[in-house]
Amino acid sequence: MKLLILDRDGVINQDSDAYIKSLDEWVPIPGAIEAIAQLSKAGWTVAVATNQSGIARGYYPIATLEAMHARLRMLVAEQGGEVGHIVYCPHGPDEGCDCRKPKPGLLQAIAEHYQANLEGVWFVGDSQSDLQAALAVDAQPVLVKTGKGERTLEKGVPASTLIYDDLAAIARALI
Repeated sequence: MKLLILDRDGVINQDSDAYIKSLDEWVPIPGAIEAIAQLSKAGWTVAVATNQSGIARGYYPIATLEAMHARLRMLVAEQGGEVGHIVYCPHGPDEGCDCRKPKPGLLQAIAEHYQANLEGVWFVGDSQSDLQAALAVDAQPVLVKTGKGERTLEKGVPASTLIYDDLAAIARALI
């Protein structure tokens, strides 16, 4: 299995420091939907691992999050592709869960779902917590410059991090 794991906000869709709280605020980054579809059609399983503390903060209900993910699946399907397993952490940063990145719980859940070893699997994110989560499971950290990616890059990233402009560039590299 060729597995690729993506963070959501800032990688697939526009991010906001005020959180993505509604379906109207969930806006794909140009080229991202097409990239996921192309990867899927080329035999990649594209999974998503996303922190969603806005749920714990009361900014939006799980039903809204599920509607965003349904739209993601629909848009990718319209391009002839498929989105794999989507996992999310609904907890706030102080709740002490094992799933909130940089902890590895979300990535471990994807590995368990697919009965896959994550060693060397690309985990694409735009934040330091994404890169740290990848390293925690021996996955390959990959940074995109979209979302918070430029800010993350300025602060420094682990030496093993691969860096791409956006998800479309990653699709071109992998296909």
